[in-house]
Amino acid sequence: MGALQSLPGQPEYIDLAEKTGFSLEQIGVLHKRFKQLSHNEETLRRDHFNEIPDLACNPIRAQIVEAFFDRRNFRQNGEGTVQEIGFEEFLVVMSHFRPPSLHMTEEQRENVRKEKLRFLFNMHDTDNDGTITLEEYRHVVEELLSRSGALGKETAKSIADAAMLEVASISMGHMEPDEFYEGITFEHFLKLLNEFEIESRMNIRFLNMDTTTLCK
Repeated sequence: MGALQSLPGQPEYIDLAEKTGFSLEQIGVLHKRFKQLSHNEETLRRDHFNEIPDLACNPIRAQIVEAFFDRRNFRQNGEGTVQEIGFEEFLVVMSHFRPPSLHMTEEQRENVRKEKLRFLFNMHDTDNDGTITLEEYRHVVEELLSRSGALGKETAKSIADAAMLEVASISMGHMEPDEFYEGITFEHFLKLLNEFEIESRMNIRFLNMDTTTLCK
């Protein structure tokens, strides 16, 4: 969609609020960030993300940027990637990083958790074949552990290495000698991360905005 010139409370914002869970005020703030990042253009391209200092230091920067252009993350059952996105697509992708509302039911919270894990899985399933490698799984675990703030980088890396080896031993231990290991499916991924508190750890910072504050 094109640039939104309306004020919060008008139809465009109301529709987006229902779709993403953001409040009208939050959508207004994110729209200003979008316009700043796009230099007042109606769409964002990958090169616009090169101007974000906080993102430049992120170890999975490439995956985060690519996630904004992955049709699978637009909640439209699409496939493939696009070259540029409008504000609506930007907002929908941003909503994946938004912490769950404090007023959600257990069922709603579980749906949010599954949606976040699907988003995280898609980030690492770069060829869209429905699986991720053991090494990619290790990166996911290390990233989640390091974001908890309770563990040092080396400790998180060691635990992630152990988690990868455990999955490998369990998965390959049940295989026949002539079978080929095809990787971790999303269903397996859900079970593996069952004990992880993903909801508050999956956030990003850019343009002076911390997505952990986007909770109402």
